[in-house]
Amino acid sequence: MIDTTPLRVVTFRRMWIGNGASFFGFQFTAVAVPVQMFAITHSPFWVGLLGVAGLVPLLIFGLWGGAVADVVDRRRLLLSSSALTWVVTLGLLTQAILGVRSPHLLLALTALQSVGFAISSPARQSIVPRIVPVELVPSANTLHYTTTTAGGVLGPLAAGLVMGVWSADVGVPVAYAVDALLFTVAFWATWRLPAIPPIEPDGSGEKPTAGLRGILAGLSFLVTQPVLLLSFAIDLIAMVFAMPRALFPAVAEDRFGGGAAVGWLFSAIAIGSLLGGLTSGWIGRVRRQGVALVVAVVGWGVAIALSGLAHQLWLMVVLLAVAGAADLVSAVYRQTIMQTYAPDRLRGRLQGVFTVVVAGGPRLGDLRAGATAQFTGVGTSWVGGGLLAAALALVLAAAFPALLRYRPVQELKENAER
Repeated sequence: MIDTTPLRVVTFRRMWIGNGASFFGFQFTAVAVPVQMFAITHSPFWVGLLGVAGLVPLLIFGLWGGAVADVVDRRRLLLSSSALTWVVTLGLLTQAILGVRSPHLLLALTALQSVGFAISSPARQSIVPRIVPVELVPSANTLHYTTTTAGGVLGPLAAGLVMGVWSADVGVPVAYAVDALLFTVAFWATWRLPAIPPIEPDGSGEKPTAGLRGILAGLSFLVTQPVLLLSFAIDLIAMVFAMPRALFPAVAEDRFGGGAAVGWLFSAIAIGSLLGGLTSGWIGRVRRQGVALVVAVVGWGVAIALSGLAHQLWLMVVLLAVAGAADLVSAVYRQTIMQTYAPDRLRGRLQGVFTVVVAGGPRLGDLRAGATAQFTGVGTSWVGGGLLAAALALVLAAAFPALLRYRPVQELKENAER
């Protein structure tokens, strides 16, 4: 079963509670925005454009936020960037209450929300190795992902219930209001964190900066580390080609009559991730983490493809849940490799790259799925993308075997020597 040892660390436990509450609330917005966009435009392509609106700020501010996290107190950075995200959520609530019905405004608010997320995420994740012992980092990451996926299960289901009880005109503002309220818990948890200033350089390496030079220093380190590069690349393959999220509103309406079905679709992947996390005690004991990562990504692609063929809601939910369990395994290993491989002076910048990849990949996937569905149909976009992702993951692993050879014990020893 899941290892709960990191929860004995009071600081981590408080942060874990805050992140879990805020992510549960965010799921209401994650469902409400595409539902509102589809209600306004009746177009999967416009829903897919939400991915582009979120991606561009990630590319810019994710890298910059990671560089800043290596220079300033990470707690202060997390507080200020979280404030921006909360203000944007209030903006979404206001436009919904006023009945603005502007797709362009939704795109703009999504972009601003992405700015806040891009700046806060590197700081939030790079805090973990500073507050728990290194041997507990895999378990801490598993707890984090399991809790967020629990929010990913309950949040969309609750949002789907809201959409089923009320029309979109009423359900959407209710969803935004829930998100704004629960985000205050994350503020409390961040406020209670201790100061986490940057570690002073010992003279053996470059002094971190928040400008272009600092970003380039992080990227220069990254390009010399094939294991990190391959872990980023295989995640991009999985998310860009096999993320069907932008198709959920259309499929829920066309195949299952709308209503609460959209909540089940948005929850299904998280259901599998939650179940995978609750039975994840074995994850920290796996030594061939690169092989496990490749297997998980291939399993994700195949399960997504099969779910696209289902015309019964329960079967589609089950297959998406299988994909979610594979995604949990993939996410834990990718995060752990990055956090333990990078020295602390570079961890924020590399976490910024990680944020761009992890959060940007699904947004590119939204665009890919929506655009492909516009020309080939929803089914072809969904099934074909999953099969292509599985095939490309196998090709990448065969062409560049460094990831398959990765052993955490040896890599940690070499990294400590550096």
